[in-house]
Amino acid sequence: MRNSLFIKVFGGYLVIICILFLLVPLISFKLIRTYYVNALTENLKNVAITTSPQIAPSLESRRHKELDAFLKNLGGRINARITVIDQEGVVVADTKKDPAAMESHKTRSEVVDALSGGVGKSTRFSVTLEEKMLYVALPIEKDGNALGVVRMSIPLKQIDNLLNHLQLRIALGIVLITLLSIGIAFLLSRGVSKPVSALVRAAKKLAKGEFHTRVYLRTGGELKELATSFNEMADRMEGLFGSLSRKNEELDTVISSIQEILLVLDKDGRIKLTNESFRKAFDGNGTQDKFYWEVMRCPAFSELIKKVMEERRNHIREIEFRDAHYLCSVTFVSSKEEMVAVLYDITDIKNLERMKKSFVANISHELRTPLTAIKGFVETIEEEEEIKNTQYLEIIKRHTDRLMSIVSDLLLLSELEQPGNALEIGEVNLVNLAENILKVFEQGAKAKGLTLKLTVGKDLQPIQADPFKLEQMFINLLDNAIKYTEKGGVAISLTQADEKSIVEIQDSGIGIPGTHLPRVFERFYVVDKSRSKKLGGTGLGLSIVKHIVLLHGGTIDAESSLGTGTKFTIVLPRHTM
Repeated sequence: MRNSLFIKVFGGYLVIICILFLLVPLISFKLIRTYYVNALTENLKNVAITTSPQIAPSLESRRHKELDAFLKNLGGRINARITVIDQEGVVVADTKKDPAAMESHKTRSEVVDALSGGVGKSTRFSVTLEEKMLYVALPIEKDGNALGVVRMSIPLKQIDNLLNHLQLRIALGIVLITLLSIGIAFLLSRGVSKPVSALVRAAKKLAKGEFHTRVYLRTGGELKELATSFNEMADRMEGLFGSLSRKNEELDTVISSIQEILLVLDKDGRIKLTNESFRKAFDGNGTQDKFYWEVMRCPAFSELIKKVMEERRNHIREIEFRDAHYLCSVTFVSSKEEMVAVLYDITDIKNLERMKKSFVANISHELRTPLTAIKGFVETIEEEEEIKNTQYLEIIKRHTDRLMSIVSDLLLLSELEQPGNALEIGEVNLVNLAENILKVFEQGAKAKGLTLKLTVGKDLQPIQADPFKLEQMFINLLDNAIKYTEKGGVAISLTQADEKSIVEIQDSGIGIPGTHLPRVFERFYVVDKSRSKKLGGTGLGLSIVKHIVLLHGGTIDAESSLGTGTKFTIVLPRHTM
């Protein structure tokens, strides 16, 4: 870098110096020659003007020999050749040669110009003297008439000798100035390249992480300001990277301390970051920049990742891997197009849940037989006993019925929660189904003075579903609605929205306080326990309804407030997956 910059700067100076000192001689020599030729021309013109009054009488009286002798005498003193030419172009006198031996000069350009009344000038080779000459001609006039021409001439060899001497001196001066300029260019180039090279070396060190690097220059000006700015930048970077390193250490500590499995994936599925829990669970040492499927061969996890990338939103799903159960939460980070996956180990929870379901199923089967027997005997006793025992037997019968209802609901709920529980899919006409269920409850509603209403929207289409389970759903919801409604009635609304059917069941009962709404679908959860016992509620009906809706790929939502009734909204797809 240093050599490159020095060569570029110094080479640039050399090119400029060479161009300047090549142009200077070419231009200066030409100007000097032109100047000398013009100066000599002016001198010859002045001499011609001075001698014209002395030449004119002899030329006019045609005393050519006398005039020739005068010119030869004068030419030796002024170091110039003088030639007099008459109007016809004939040479009548000359300082160097015999006029009679000289040819006519009538066509010479300087003579033509002079006879025309001007000043003639030309440069050409003289055949007479056999050398290049400078000619200046002026007219000799009397009373406004041209008597002839006086022509002054001087050999250009004198000018050339003078110019050669001058060129030598100029060349020596150019050599000295060039050497001096090269020396100055070298110092200037070094003065620029050396600080820049120091800054480049410092920048490379800074890029390698050597944040203590500083640059101190002796030079002033912009380069010193640049070095000062560089040092300030290095100070700030050292502080920022120190702070960033501390934050990274803190972040690494936090990530390492997270018990859940954590991994960060880029948009291509490459692993960018993991924690210690991931490395322990999946033997993930050296997983950086590997594809996640090279480490985690789990189809459910791969399917979840693909879904998150396609939909570009967050998803949560339970997955099973190596005999362990995980609740996997995948968050899509749109700014970086990355995904953050957190896997919560819920194996113990799933085992506990399995044990609980097994217990419920077993205890239900165990309770059902004796309860059935008790009920049978109670009914027998009821028929045979006297009237006075009827009240007690009625109480036994009512509680026995409630226990059997709980057991039946537990068995149904256990069945719905079993993994791989298959639906018996068929075409279901919701209108016919609702009408049949309403007939079941007509008597009970009439006894309480309640109305039952069914509203069907336009273009309602049949759906693919399990008719028995949907019937159970309607029965549980209508049973609850009638139980907890004392006046008014219950309304069922069936509508179609795109490819989904919407079922709304609205009652005008006592309603549910807002604080209880989030928990109404939990097993055994009741809002008013005393009222529930009085009416024979088990606290399992809404939980069964929710499981039926979820098995069909639908959603259920409850809206209610105290004293205004309750509305359940179920959305079912036309085709159950």
